[in-house]
Amino acid sequence: MATIGVLFGMENVFPGALVERINAMNVPGVKAEFVQIGGVKMEGPCPYRVVVDRISHDIPFYRAWLKTAVLDGTYVVNNPFWSSADDKFFNYALAARLGVAVPPTVVLPHKEHPAGTTDKSMRNLTFPLNWDEVFDYVGFPAFLKPFDGGGWRDVFHVKSRDDFFHSYDQTRTLCMTLQKAVNFTEYFRCYVVGQRDVHVMAYDPRAPFHERYVKNPPAYPQGLLERVKKDALTLCQALGYDLNTVEFACEDGVPYAIDFMNPAPDADPHSVGQENFAWIVDAVARFAVEKAQEPAAPPPLRWASMLEGRR
Repeated sequence: MATIGVLFGMENVFPGALVERINAMNVPGVKAEFVQIGGVKMEGPCPYRVVVDRISHDIPFYRAWLKTAVLDGTYVVNNPFWSSADDKFFNYALAARLGVAVPPTVVLPHKEHPAGTTDKSMRNLTFPLNWDEVFDYVGFPAFLKPFDGGGWRDVFHVKSRDDFFHSYDQTRTLCMTLQKAVNFTEYFRCYVVGQRDVHVMAYDPRAPFHERYVKNPPAYPQGLLERVKKDALTLCQALGYDLNTVEFACEDGVPYAIDFMNPAPDADPHSVGQENFAWIVDAVARFAVEKAQEPAAPPPLRWASMLEGRR
């Protein structure tokens, strides 16, 4: 029996709906359940053929277990190795090289020394920083945000140099990016599943949280929607994410990729709405079942070739 495990935290609806949907498919030899683990031995084996991970980005113990589970051929959504290494500034730089539009963005040094470091730890850093060069490149208004954060935590909308420095002084030891704000006329958030299925949702980041998914959106140019889908797939295929949301802010007909590092995206029906919720539950269920039916094998990482003939 190939078991699909769902690993989650404070979510109350999506995990149960996913397990119910998979089991309702009645696929011979496949079942789904909530993950149950305690102290994990290094020898394995892992009891799950697939794990849909919704929480390990916040729980290092879970992340350590998932990496070890991959040794036994468990397929983890999303790859725990890549999601451990990923950051938003790398994503922006990669996207630009792939031909996806991204607003001008700069990564900035920490305002305060990270824990355990002193000024001597930063001897390779140019000081004072050439702020004129940074501001000329990015421009105002802009967003100051963590290079690896999420959930709109520690995000500042800055409109001038003085506004920037006032906000930058509050960032403590965080590593921040400064990104040009897009004066958007359309905004989309896209679910992407299995690096192939894209569901485009009209979204308004300026609205109250529970009203951000637009219920009755206007008709959008087909060419714009096709480019949004294409760019969303390009990003997820390049980054290797099997479950992600990609956000685009559109100005003058150009979709700018704003946020695409969301390995455990919002899937609460109270915020995304019933139609979008039904889509993401079904898409993830079908993808997880597909992977459960494939032969167990580690992902194509360097150490994977070293395991050939040893398992």
